[in-house]
Amino acid sequence: MSKNATALAFKAEGNGHFKNKQYAEAIEQYTKAIEADPDTDVTFYSNRSACYAATAKWQEAADDGRKCIMIDKNFVKGYFRAGLAQQNMLNYEAAIDVVKRGLGIDSKNADLKRMSQELTESIRIRKVEEALTTANDQLSSKDIYGAYRSLEAALRLDPNNDRVNKMMANVKPQYDAAERTRKNNLDPVEAIKEKGDTAYKLSNFEDAIKHYTKAISSGKVGSDVVIKCHGNRAACYKQISNFDGTIEDCTAVLEYKENDVKSLVRRAQAFEACERYKSALQDVRQVLAMGMEAAGKQNYDLANGMQHRLNKVIADLKKM
Repeated sequence: MSKNATALAFKAEGNGHFKNKQYAEAIEQYTKAIEADPDTDVTFYSNRSACYAATAKWQEAADDGRKCIMIDKNFVKGYFRAGLAQQNMLNYEAAIDVVKRGLGIDSKNADLKRMSQELTESIRIRKVEEALTTANDQLSSKDIYGAYRSLEAALRLDPNNDRVNKMMANVKPQYDAAERTRKNNLDPVEAIKEKGDTAYKLSNFEDAIKHYTKAISSGKVGSDVVIKCHGNRAACYKQISNFDGTIEDCTAVLEYKENDVKSLVRRAQAFEACERYKSALQDVRQVLAMGMEAAGKQNYDLANGMQHRLNKVIADLKKM
């Protein structure tokens, strides 16, 4: 009997045990099939994963589901097996990652679509519970601002949650009182900056620019509040494609904070938009020189992508 025929014979015995819900015996036969032919037939691993799932051995079920995908990335049931196991281990993010990859192979698969919906809902519920726990801890430590932000996040996920709304009804008056006290004690320049911040959050960039400009002219050159206003105004200028203004304000920040990542990235983007490619490349190289940990992954990846693009543009220009 050939190697594959032997393995298939073990599989057939396993299938018989599986139909009779004799899962331990089925696992034994599927294991023999795998030992006889470990890298050819994904159904050996898929069927054993189903047995492990039936006996709530979820880690083993996940391992076999993952092995299915390793052998044949187009075997959709492997994604389902792995996703189901991760779901039952409450590893929702890992589960939804597997499911999304499976849907990339078969976007209409009903089992994966259903699981994706279940996982999305489970993640939402868990985030709400985590926000409630965090808000309770923050209240215990008298962090009203933190509790308010946590409850705001929870309400965005579940606006009708009774527990969240009840806690917010208790926290909001305390938050409002703290805000009134904070605003009454603000430095005049800080108060102007805050008006700019409010306008920016509402995407009223022109109004925000007016407030930041007033704060900059009213404040002390080089002070923290003025430097922040330059940075925030640069963000506004970038939003309305005033790239010269973006460059000027970012440069003002960098005079005092030479490694300010946001200003370097914004200025690089503005330089690129103005076709000042070498200047843009210089800024992104400075970001990359900081390393991923210091620059932050998002900024580092953005700078890395810009570097490749800018190098190509500069090389193409030299050929002209």
